[in-house]
Amino acid sequence: MYLVARVPTIVDVFRMSCLTREDLEMLGALPKDKLLDLFFLHIRNLWRVDGLYFLEIEEKFGTEAATEIDANCWKIMGKIEARELKETLDIKESNVATLLRTLQSTSWALYQTGKESAASPERGVFRVKRCRTQETRINKGLSEFPCKKVRFGYLQSFAKQFNPNIEVKCKLCPPDTHPKNVWCEWEFTLRK
Repeated sequence: MYLVARVPTIVDVFRMSCLTREDLEMLGALPKDKLLDLFFLHIRNLWRVDGLYFLEIEEKFGTEAATEIDANCWKIMGKIEARELKETLDIKESNVATLLRTLQSTSWALYQTGKESAASPERGVFRVKRCRTQETRINKGLSEFPCKKVRFGYLQSFAKQFNPNIEVKCKLCPPDTHPKNVWCEWEFTLRK
């Protein structure tokens, strides 16, 4: 089964956003490829802001404090994103396969350039093979970000909001040692 997005009406867009009629007309006039370019630019900007605020907190208060703050923010974000994606994409099923397809529509997954997933209705795996956040840190001469606590909280709250019977297990994620070609791997299981 594929996710089918309900096309929002102009009334829906006004209700859900801060867009003005002029904004909608401007965006509506863009060719699809430019609209997608703009969409992905904003996803990259979201992650730039996330990284910049994290680095500033890390510099002033240390990695542990920055990670704690980041984990709390992303735990809330997981719940919000799951709820809003289910509504926006008009998702009715709540099994593991549908969760993983929905997860691929999140800002986190869309930001990753190397990811893969496999799922049945009862069990699935999501793997990040190339992590832009980690690669950016390494390119700046920084150490790997111990993101396990952050990502686990996010994915756990995403899954719980999506379906309270789906459990998340971390197979590996920094600070865990990991193979060179996999940054993190997450398992999702539907409890009976």
